[in-house]
Amino acid sequence: MKNRSLKIVADQNMPLVEALFGRWGEVRLLPGRSISAEEVADADVLLVRSVTSVSSSLLENSRVKFVGSATIGIDHVDTGFLNNSGIRFAFAPGCNAKAVVQYDLSVMSRLMPNWQNQTVGIIGCGNVGGLLYSTLEALGVSCRVYDPFLPKNGRIPLDDFNEVLQSDIVCLHTPLTFSGLHPTYHLINRAALEILRPDALLINAGRGEVVDTETLLEKLRSGMPLSVALDVWESEPNVCSDLLKHVAIATPHIAGYTLEGKTKGTTMVFDAFLAWLEVKEDYVDHVSSAPIKINSLPITSAIEAILASYDVLDDDQIMRQRLTGLPKGSVEQRDMFDAMRREYPERRGFESTIVHSSDHLGKTKLKRDLAALGFLASGHAEKAL
Repeated sequence: MKNRSLKIVADQNMPLVEALFGRWGEVRLLPGRSISAEEVADADVLLVRSVTSVSSSLLENSRVKFVGSATIGIDHVDTGFLNNSGIRFAFAPGCNAKAVVQYDLSVMSRLMPNWQNQTVGIIGCGNVGGLLYSTLEALGVSCRVYDPFLPKNGRIPLDDFNEVLQSDIVCLHTPLTFSGLHPTYHLINRAALEILRPDALLINAGRGEVVDTETLLEKLRSGMPLSVALDVWESEPNVCSDLLKHVAIATPHIAGYTLEGKTKGTTMVFDAFLAWLEVKEDYVDHVSSAPIKINSLPITSAIEAILASYDVLDDDQIMRQRLTGLPKGSVEQRDMFDAMRREYPERRGFESTIVHSSDHLGKTKLKRDLAALGFLASGHAEKAL
């Protein structure tokens, strides 16, 4: 394998693929949702994101021997088939965790600006949920956590599912599972929605099918004053048009779409690819094609810094403008949903954002909050550049 040029098929939304993988063979970039068995039949390597279903129907008649998914979740991949077929698989756990946490914080800042004085419930405390917890803990925010797969006497104190549901803000960060002791499909069902505080904020930036869409819509239609922010949708790219009208914030599965998060996903898969080839390579020169842009923000509060760096309402407005009036399941709706993701403007993470020093930053709490959120102080500007 190492002695011949590889044929590599990749999702066109993965950054740096040609720069990193190109020296190892021919790279063909395709829309992830339309990658077919015919297009991978003569490929050696398949690189995907979450919109490509990787299963026997896609790969059984191909010569693919390495599959990489630049994602933190793998419910779109039949790992059993890959293992039984001798196909090496790699993914990128935690690659965009910072970006998703920053999405949550932007939503909270818009819909519940006193969130630092509220109780935040976290359902699913893996890479994303765990980082959200540690960030909120550093900010002094009261948290409740439900994750049946974490040890009860571990670092993170755990709570009962129903108790977490009674928080002021509930954030969903679970994988999508259909079996086992704790399946997450429709975890937020009628019973769970009955437990939620009627004036709570529900944020789903995990998987759309974790929420029972029909029941949620029924509750919102009935006048329940629940604020809902959805970045993921059941059966996406098919979006329930009625639900779109009733949620407070709607975005097209872009919570993790910072440049830093997407780039890290690709480089993590590339590391695994090099290990598969049993070679070592210094690829710093390749990734330098995506230079870090530093934003400068003169701010007076943590919320002001969050929204100046990333305001989720900008994405919400674009989604409503482009999807309103398009029938659910229509070709136009599906194409528009994918286009919003494909053409998503460059978004930078807090970790690449310098906050201007000012007299206000002399306040110890504000300095501590900005550090907990991951912002760079202005004194680090030259070092970051």
